[in-house]
Amino acid sequence: MYTINGTIDKEQCLREYAPLVKRIAHQMMTKLPYSVEIDDIIQAGMIGLLDAATRFDDLHGAQFETYATQRIRGAMLDELRQADWLPRSLRRDMRRIEAAISQLQQKLGRPPNETEIAKALDVSLTDYQQLLQETRGAQLIYYEDFNDDGDHDFFERFAFDSDADPLDILQDERFKAELSHAIEGLPERERMLMGMIYEQEMNLREVGDVFGVSESRISQLHTQAVARLRAKLSP
Repeated sequence: MYTINGTIDKEQCLREYAPLVKRIAHQMMTKLPYSVEIDDIIQAGMIGLLDAATRFDDLHGAQFETYATQRIRGAMLDELRQADWLPRSLRRDMRRIEAAISQLQQKLGRPPNETEIAKALDVSLTDYQQLLQETRGAQLIYYEDFNDDGDHDFFERFAFDSDADPLDILQDERFKAELSHAIEGLPERERMLMGMIYEQEMNLREVGDVFGVSESRISQLHTQAVARLRAKLSP
């Protein structure tokens, strides 16, 4: 990958590490809104790879792939920060789904299925699944959760100091215990799906191959699993 002068051959580097850029992009798409185009993420990642190849000559004792991975992810995140990841209208839809799940869970004493959630939302199953697809990229935690406009703060039950740093909250053992308990309460298929995505770092297509369903179907199930977790963790 190096030229005769001992510097990185940038063209060869781009060819050799293009699959790494695509792999990172597909992993990241699992957590991004439906409106985000993967080609845009890949393009930003390639720019990050080129930047890594340019800067790496000045570094010593570092593995190029490790350094390149950091630069690629950073470039992708910079690209995403310029856009609204999830419009407020879709966040409102996500909260409607969470409320329906929470109410049905209390009423039924078990996790509601998709048909029951759709009925509670007064929409068809097809429309509900489309809504899940559109709200892809829903996060377990939104910035607003730390200062909600509603009646309850998302973390009110944990009694954190009002000046607590968000990262400290996420690392708190009480929160992690609650999250672990919530994940254990997911339907088996959604629990397995979350493990594949977040522990094994599989992308949507790979998970779909395991389950024998489409990538879009895995996206729907992932969004629904996140909604269940948010409903469980909310006061």
